[in-house]
Amino acid sequence: MKVAYVKIVAIVGLISVLLLQMVWLNNTYSIIKKSVVDEGNRLFEEAIADAASLNFNKLPKGTTVFGAPRNSKNKHLPESTYLIESFLEYNLETKISQIDSIFRILLDQKNINANLYVNRIQTEDNSIVETTRNSSATIWGTVKTQAIPFRFDESQSVQAIMLNPYWTIFKRMGLLMIATAIMMIVVITCIIYQIKIIIRQDKIAKVREDFSYAMIHDMKTPLSSILACTSLLHSGKTESTPQLRERYFCIIEDETGHLLNLANKVLTISKLESHKLEMAKITFQLKPMVEDLIEKFSAKCAKPLHFTLNLQAEEVHGDEEYLKEAISNLIDNAIKYSYQTVDISISSLNNATHTLIKVRDNGIGISEKDVKHIFEKFERASAFKRSRLGKVAGFGLGLNYVYQVMEAHEGSVTVNSIEKEFSEFTLYIPLKTNDL
Repeated sequence: MKVAYVKIVAIVGLISVLLLQMVWLNNTYSIIKKSVVDEGNRLFEEAIADAASLNFNKLPKGTTVFGAPRNSKNKHLPESTYLIESFLEYNLETKISQIDSIFRILLDQKNINANLYVNRIQTEDNSIVETTRNSSATIWGTVKTQAIPFRFDESQSVQAIMLNPYWTIFKRMGLLMIATAIMMIVVITCIIYQIKIIIRQDKIAKVREDFSYAMIHDMKTPLSSILACTSLLHSGKTESTPQLRERYFCIIEDETGHLLNLANKVLTISKLESHKLEMAKITFQLKPMVEDLIEKFSAKCAKPLHFTLNLQAEEVHGDEEYLKEAISNLIDNAIKYSYQTVDISISSLNNATHTLIKVRDNGIGISEKDVKHIFEKFERASAFKRSRLGKVAGFGLGLNYVYQVMEAHEGSVTVNSIEKEFSEFTLYIPLKTNDL
C-alpha cells in the first residue's frame, strides 16, 4: 500500500474516531443536562412550597390551612398551589423574591452553580406579571424550569430561569472529558507514530531496493571480467603469450579482491552495529599507514591526484586494520566526488583527550541539510546524486563504516563542508589511558 493511501486511511479513521467521540460526548451532555433540569424542577417545586410555608407564622393561632383535597378534580396541581391559594384567603401573598432566595439555597446545596431569577407569568400568553430579574442579567444560555401554577385556576404560574448552568454540567462531565482528551491524545499519537513507522519502512524498502540494484550492478562488472578472463584462459589461446596470461590472472585476482572487500565491508558493518566485532587496539605509527594508502590510491587513480601531509601526531592507539580502512573510505570518497584534479590533505594532532586525524578534499562538498544524514547506512548525499560527476558507483556504506569504526573505538567522526568547495572529515580517536 502506498504511503499516500496509508495517510488517507489514517486520517479517515481519526476523523471517524473524533466523530464517535463527539456523538458520545453530546449524548452524555444531553443526559446530564436533563438530570440537572429534572433536579432543578424538583428543587423549584420544593422552594415554592417552602416559601408558601413561611406564611404559617403569620396566621392567627388555631387557623387551619388545608393542602390538596383528596377529592379534587385538579389532582395534577402540586400541593404548593393549594397552599398559596389557601393563604390568599387570609391576604397572605407568597412572594416570588422568597421563592428566588430559597431556590438559590437549594441549588447551592446540590452544587448546581447558576445565577437565576423567578418570573410570575400569565399562563395564557406568558406575559410577565412580576420578576426578580436584574435588568443587567444576561438571558443567553438559559435553562427554564417547568411552570408551577400560582393560582388554583392556573391563570398564573411561576417559573425559574437559570442563567448559564453549563458549568455545572461540564463539571459533572469533567472526569469523562479528561478521559476522552487523554484517549484522543493517545489515539492521535499512536496514529502519527504508525504513519511515521510506515513512512520509514517504505523508505527503508526503497533504500534496500536501490542498494540491491546498485550492489548487483557493481558486482556484475567484476564477475563479467572474471568470467571472460577465465573463458580465455580455459580456451588455451593465451598459452603462447605468457604476459597476456599473467595479465588475465591479475585481472581475476583484482576483481575477486574487489568482490571480497565489498562483502567484508557489509559483514563488518553488520558486526559493528551488533557489537560483535572487537577492536584489537595497539599503538602504531600513523605515517607508514598513510603512505601506504597514498601509494595505493596514486597507482590506480585515473584523475590527477595530489596529497599533502601534516602529521603532528605520529602515533595512534587503535585497531590499525579498521582505522586504515576508515581513512581509505574517506580518501576513496574524496576521489569519487571531486572534479578533474583531486587535492587531499591529511593531518593529525593531539588534544588533551584524543588524537585527531583530518582528511580534507577539494570536492563537490555536502549541503547543510545532508550533513546530519551522511553517516547513515545506504545514505548518499543529494549533492552526490545530482552532481555534474554523473553516475558514481557506491552504496552509501563507506561513511557508515567510518562512523561504526569510530563508535567501536569509543570515539567519533565529524564533518565540516561547504557545497561546491570542500569537505573535511575529522576522526576523534581516544588517547591510550594507563589503567591503575
